[in-house]
Amino acid sequence: MSRPSSFALPACVPRAAERLRSNAPCETSNTTPMATQSPVAPPLAPPKSPRPFVAGLRTALTSVFSLVLFGTYLGIGALAHDFGFSVHWIVAATLLVWAGPAQVILVSALGAGAAPFEVAIAVSLSSLRLLPMVVSLLPVIREPGSPAWRLLMPAHFTAVSMWVETMRIAPNMPRALRVAFCNGVGAGFMFSACVASVAGFYLAAKLPSLLTAGLLFLTPIAFLISVTRNAKWLVDRLALALGLVIAPVLVVFDVGLDILWTGILGGTIAYAAHRWREGMA
Repeated sequence: MSRPSSFALPACVPRAAERLRSNAPCETSNTTPMATQSPVAPPLAPPKSPRPFVAGLRTALTSVFSLVLFGTYLGIGALAHDFGFSVHWIVAATLLVWAGPAQVILVSALGAGAAPFEVAIAVSLSSLRLLPMVVSLLPVIREPGSPAWRLLMPAHFTAVSMWVETMRIAPNMPRALRVAFCNGVGAGFMFSACVASVAGFYLAAKLPSLLTAGLLFLTPIAFLISVTRNAKWLVDRLALALGLVIAPVLVVFDVGLDILWTGILGGTIAYAAHRWREGMA
């Protein structure tokens, strides 16, 4: 099955979108013939109502990812305490880096005495995994003709948790409300992470080391479950299945950059199969 060319608003959408639908006009597909199309209307001004942002906060704080992030950042806060960093430092790192694996690299590498330049390169390379999420998210939430600066905060907020929840709900919302909603989701998750970082920092002496290490694996496990739940198209399911098969093989043969090669190989094969299936239809 090929992906539809336009997204039609389903009969039943998430409650957040239902509450906000009255604040901005919904998008409709353009059925005017090409020869008689009217000029494109100017983009709507950013809505001044805080309701889209509040709806995003509510979505984040009631999502299972909020609990997952809380557990993950409990471990990161305890790790920062063990390496001798201050609570203000770990909160600032959470706000600025906003990526659990990258923060683990940052804390452990700096704590072990690595050179800051080398640590910066390692953290940057670790965060490259989020680039495809940013590239796929921004076209979904951006209004035509809107300034690029409005997308700076959504780009910074983009993480596994925020990406999954925004891509699940935002397409059902009026486009004029999506950026504010996205910012609300990101701010809600970041708030949960900051609170957990502080709690983990002060509970470090009471948390067993095995529990601290185990908490760091909550995010990838939750991401796998959420992606499986949200994979509605054959190409998505095929890419996921190929990733689950290819990744262990690369690990067994000790191939460097195994996660990167898993994504490239699995995604390319799934996309090629999808195009071939469309051509045969």
